Amino acid sequence: MVLAKCVRFTASAAGKFGQRDLLGNFRNLTTATFTSTSQSSSTSAPSHEQQRRQHASYGKMSGWQIHAYGVPQEEIQFSDGIKMPILRSPTQLLVKVKASSVNPIDVAMINGYGASVLNAMRCKDGGIEFPLVLGRDFSGEIVQKGLGISSRELEVGDEVWGVVPVHLQGCHADYVVVEKYCLFKKPSNLSKIDASAILYAGLTAWSGLYITGHLGDLLGAISPVGGGAGKKVLVLGAAGGVGTLAVQMLLAEGVEVFATCAPDAMQMIHNLGVKYVLDYTDPAHVQNVASVGRFDIVLDCAGKGTDYANEIPWLFDQYITFNSPVLKNIDADGFAAGMYQNAVNLVRNNAASLSTRQGLVKWGYFVPVPQGIAYLQRLAEKDKLLPVVEKVFPFANTPEAYERVSQKHLRGKVVIDFE
Repeated sequence: MVLAKCVRFTASAAGKFGQRDLLGNFRNLTTATFTSTSQSSSTSAPSHEQQRRQHASYGKMSGWQIHAYGVPQEEIQFSDGIKMPILRSPTQLLVKVKASSVNPIDVAMINGYGASVLNAMRCKDGGIEFPLVLGRDFSGEIVQKGLGISSRELEVGDEVWGVVPVHLQGCHADYVVVEKYCLFKKPSNLSKIDASAILYAGLTAWSGLYITGHLGDLLGAISPVGGGAGKKVLVLGAAGGVGTLAVQMLLAEGVEVFATCAPDAMQMIHNLGVKYVLDYTDPAHVQNVASVGRFDIVLDCAGKGTDYANEIPWLFDQYITFNSPVLKNIDADGFAAGMYQNAVNLVRNNAASLSTRQGLVKWGYFVPVPQGIAYLQRLAEKDKLLPVVEKVFPFANTPEAYERVSQKHLRGKVVIDFE
């Protein structure tokens, strides 16, 4: 099996987790109650798990927050007095986080990316701008659920993996509340580390290919069926978190995959099953790609942006980049002027592209929808999708994880182990 050869830079075994006491006196009539177990005594210094139990008994938790925009080294701060989130609707669940990844969006948000739009959305939902907990995807255990969720769907004690929409308080804390559509049972063949490293990057790749790119036509966008067999896709920046998952998804669907990456990552991409891997630092790769012929999709996971589509001589039906200027323009110019600038950019890039017999230039986004999670779950359960994890950091060293992501040129994902 191809994935048996998948390069791993660090593999943290998923160890057993301790049980914890949880006080079930939350005054929320829409929710089911916590399960509780006895806490074992210890004469040694309290572990993070023991501290979690103690904090939870007072309705508090520990986590990492920012109180202003800036740079990760200065703004990411630890607090053990964060108020535990509570369920506010019968379709929400409270999850004890066991592992979570750090994504480039987390670093970008510390730098102020999307502050205008995301803060407006956050406040509309009853939230506040600061302090802000970051973190978008996680694995963990359900400790409380809303009464609108049946036992056939999810139950207290279930091992789960989930994702947090970007405008909400995140999961780099002991507990997180999410809506039911953002949470699924964790594939049993994935460790907590692997499960925590898939959903944000995987949903970004999935939405780019199937919602923006229509790789599986309408059915591929509205259901978890996938599709795209026989088509040809070029993935730029295949060695990063989104790229490593995108190539696996495409290979699982029978797509002919071409990929670019740095020379030190080429063997890793070959090991994922990609036959045609090109070194983007070699100037000859531009003509080598051009000689391949027309691509159904060029998927930019390298942050090249829309202008790059007009700089290359490649033929394509669609060029899809995740480096969208939408939020940046709104942050800089306000909503009306920013949206006008976005429209101008998109029209200009498409006009230039179509004039050279190339295809459409589009923006791709992270879209947290249940059919996308179900698609990723199906591939993971069939051993066709496994994240490349560059390094695992303990919870106490979370700032180091942010620093590594801010340095860019990742080889897969960076993960925080909460236990």
